[in-house]
Amino acid sequence: MDLLHAIDDFDMDNALVAGAAPDYWYTGRCPRTRELLRLPRTAQAKAIAQRLMQSLATQSSYSAEGKMYGVLVVETLSGKLGVLQAFSGLLQGKSIQAGWVPPIPGRLQVAFLEKQTLDQLNALKQQIVDLKQLPERTTFATLSQQYAEQLQALSEKHHQRKQSRDRQREYGAKTLQGDALEKGLKNLVRQSQEDGIERKRLKRERDQALNPLKEAIALADQRITQLKQQRKSLSRQLQAHMHAAYSLTNFAGETACIETFRAAGLPTGTGDCAAPKLLHYAAAHHLKPVALAEFWWGPSRGDKQPGQFYGACVERCQPIMGFLLSGLPQASTPPGRSDITLPILYEDDELIAVDKPTGLLSVPGRTSDLQDSVLSRLRCQFAQADDLAAPHRLDKGTSGVLILAKTREIHRLLNQQFAQRQVSKVYEAILSHRVESEQGTIDLPLWRDPCDRPKQSVNFQRGKPSLTTFQILEPSETPRVCFRPQTGRTHQLRVHAADPNGLNAPILGDTLYGAKDQTCRLHLHAKSLELTHPLTQQSLKLVSKVPF
Repeated sequence: MDLLHAIDDFDMDNALVAGAAPDYWYTGRCPRTRELLRLPRTAQAKAIAQRLMQSLATQSSYSAEGKMYGVLVVETLSGKLGVLQAFSGLLQGKSIQAGWVPPIPGRLQVAFLEKQTLDQLNALKQQIVDLKQLPERTTFATLSQQYAEQLQALSEKHHQRKQSRDRQREYGAKTLQGDALEKGLKNLVRQSQEDGIERKRLKRERDQALNPLKEAIALADQRITQLKQQRKSLSRQLQAHMHAAYSLTNFAGETACIETFRAAGLPTGTGDCAAPKLLHYAAAHHLKPVALAEFWWGPSRGDKQPGQFYGACVERCQPIMGFLLSGLPQASTPPGRSDITLPILYEDDELIAVDKPTGLLSVPGRTSDLQDSVLSRLRCQFAQADDLAAPHRLDKGTSGVLILAKTREIHRLLNQQFAQRQVSKVYEAILSHRVESEQGTIDLPLWRDPCDRPKQSVNFQRGKPSLTTFQILEPSETPRVCFRPQTGRTHQLRVHAADPNGLNAPILGDTLYGAKDQTCRLHLHAKSLELTHPLTQQSLKLVSKVPF
């Protein structure tokens, strides 16, 4: 099989990777049985991937194009190990390259339609750009500014003349009588009328100059709206064709097109990632997967860094991972903490709230060592958890109430409540030393310096508004305090406690922000959360007992 590379081709030191525990598991639930299925990322797979990176680094064409790559260690029917390799999307403009796993069946069927649609989308994009750069927009902005300045100058001149007329009236009333007074007042009225005429003339001149420009801009904006709708419609049509054409095969011998898997919620390009291509190819050729590893290579893009390993992408891969792994014999339960169940504070068909322990992330991090989290554990803990999402987060060291949405719509509605500050949050903490004030408000804008991550700092020029009210509950050398954040900035309570312009007392155990004593945990707990249930519109208050 030309695409199956020998393990020896990657020149590894197997002694260095033998016996090492997996650092990540690709997971998904079987659509039929709802059994949780897993495939590990092992030290062996990572070592093979690193050898592939070294090979890619020697070829400038690979390094110039940023994308995800993957390697799949497989076992043949005869028990021999081999390696498959794949890239996401297109490589150097082509979907098929020698030595790489081909695209999932169906892609070539829609290749012409895809190119045709992408050309149309690019043409629409260029039209939108041209309309946004319409010369009339610049002319309108320039003339508007000029006329605004002229009107302002004229208003100031008229104001001064009015003050002069008011003084003349006052003086005339004291010094003139009869016809002379009447004549003087008429003259002042005429001057006022002339000022009004002068202002109206300038406004009429302005309108004659700006109105045609304004109409042209309005027509352009209307056309932009039409083009965007047309672009959206074309994208949806392409998405529907691709989802209907792409055909996946799993290890249970089942075949299904991608539109079977929540097609309305899957973006265009689902099935083009490295992992689905590798797993489909292995299943179609009776190869048993042993381990999978995906990495980014080429220029950085967003949070993607060259040489870094990544798990299944949430949008395209995770929703179909359960089907792809179906029929694959399962190894023993992966070691680690990800199978430890979490205390449930509240649950219904739309929401679930847990009592998050300290030391656990709210959602998975970017790197392989930061995958254990509340979100990943709940996805393992419950059968129907594919759409589970967190509308807010707690720091890794913070314990307490964390609420998650079970559907995309509920997640959207909860996001609105948090964004509009309609959620009431109460935290309790222990400070590292005594403070002067017993209660008050801390108003210090926060900013994250990209050169000093993950720390936040007070910055009155660049920071975002951040507001916290506090009350000391137990005055002592290490006082207990109640925090009520009015905004939800990252590390807000920790910075407001530690900053000299705040309480000037870091939270106990918060060495990141200056606490001197290394304690067993960060002494910060999300005690309660009160919000409106997105579906029932009833008030919902969730409470967690403070563990310290």
